[in-house]
Amino acid sequence: MATGAYAERMDKLSKDQEIIAAAIAINAPFVGRLRSRTLVGSRWFALIGQFITVLVVHFGFDFELPLLACLLTIAANITLNIIITVGLPPQRLVRQWEAAAQLTFDVLQLALLLYLTGGIANPFCLLLIAPATIAASTLQPRWTLSIIGVTILSVGVLALYSYPLPWLPAGSFMLPALYQFAMAFAIVIGLLFTASYAWRVSLEESQLADALIATQEVLAREQKLAALGGLAAAAAHELGTPLATIQVTAKEMLRSLPPNSLDMEDAELILSQAQRCREILRNLTNQKEIPESVTDTLPFGQLLEEVAERHPELGNKAVLFDIQGPEGKGELMVIRKPAILYGLGNFLENAIHYAKQAVTVSAKWDERSVRVTITDDGPGFDEAILDRLGEPYISTSLQGSASATTREGMGLGFFIAKTLLERSGGQVSFWNGAGPGRGAVVQTVWPISAIAAKP
Repeated sequence: MATGAYAERMDKLSKDQEIIAAAIAINAPFVGRLRSRTLVGSRWFALIGQFITVLVVHFGFDFELPLLACLLTIAANITLNIIITVGLPPQRLVRQWEAAAQLTFDVLQLALLLYLTGGIANPFCLLLIAPATIAASTLQPRWTLSIIGVTILSVGVLALYSYPLPWLPAGSFMLPALYQFAMAFAIVIGLLFTASYAWRVSLEESQLADALIATQEVLAREQKLAALGGLAAAAAHELGTPLATIQVTAKEMLRSLPPNSLDMEDAELILSQAQRCREILRNLTNQKEIPESVTDTLPFGQLLEEVAERHPELGNKAVLFDIQGPEGKGELMVIRKPAILYGLGNFLENAIHYAKQAVTVSAKWDERSVRVTITDDGPGFDEAILDRLGEPYISTSLQGSASATTREGMGLGFFIAKTLLERSGGQVSFWNGAGPGRGAVVQTVWPISAIAAKP
């Protein structure tokens, strides 16, 4: 693509990049949106469980425990929870380092309690996985890794040193050392697997949320631009009558006033300015640079032509239209939706970018559905990303080039276009054509009721 066209493409993507960058910058200290009451509530639940378990084991089963040390360990965490509850609003978003500090304290408190009650032989040692899993799903990787490191270190210490497991008679139940090390290894493996899975799910959810924000912003801009055309037409219509009245009044004044008088000059000025206002309004409503038509419904072919007019940077490439409807039927009248204009426009822009000579826009409809297929004669979609097209942050800039090392934009273009078209009632699919110069194919299918204008 030429340098100028590439710059225009980057300009179009810059707004979405600014939206995402601003969202990331604002929420950087609060990634995961973890509230204070969430940590406090989960900690109260854990502390109640610890307290009941210690009392049942000591008094219910008559197992000998270092009861005072266990209760002091639990009391330390209760004190932390009370301080947080009193000192911080429950709805407050917890900063990354604050959440990491609290979860690290939870790990150490639980590790100390396990140290007093059998160490790695205590079946409740599996609970050490919980804080790291919470961190992986809500915190940045550096904080999550620090908590995982503390947890693994605690597991290693518990595998080597601890009070004996409470039993009757005391000290009569001892697990072999090999089994205890195997338990420690299993806990570490479970910790890493659970944390990595939670981190991956959280990352995809965060990316999807950011991409949806960009989609909403793009659609809002399209709707605002469409509204500008309507406002221009309304202004021309509403102002036309009073301007005509001013013109008529000024002409009457010119007829009744004596020549070469000061009032005559004023009347001529009023008439000329009124004519100028009407000309400005006429030019505004006829402005071709405004891409949004003020018409709510229009022929389907005209809608596709309007999509193509948004991308004049064709160079030596041609956009060919193939529009077919049922025989004996008139041209299909459709609802002019900003979501459809933007979505098809994005796909067409991508096809023009990668086409060698021409892009074909094929449109067919019958009594049940409307189908638009955009095909280029370029290298086709990269097989590595074909199955994931339409997901956020999947770039098509590697299309057809195994050696490409740069990415254009943020990979949001296809996701936004696909999301907007699906919200308009369509179903979008992607594939590569057959044979040499196969090109890429993007097809959108709507039920006729979702796009056709009511007669």
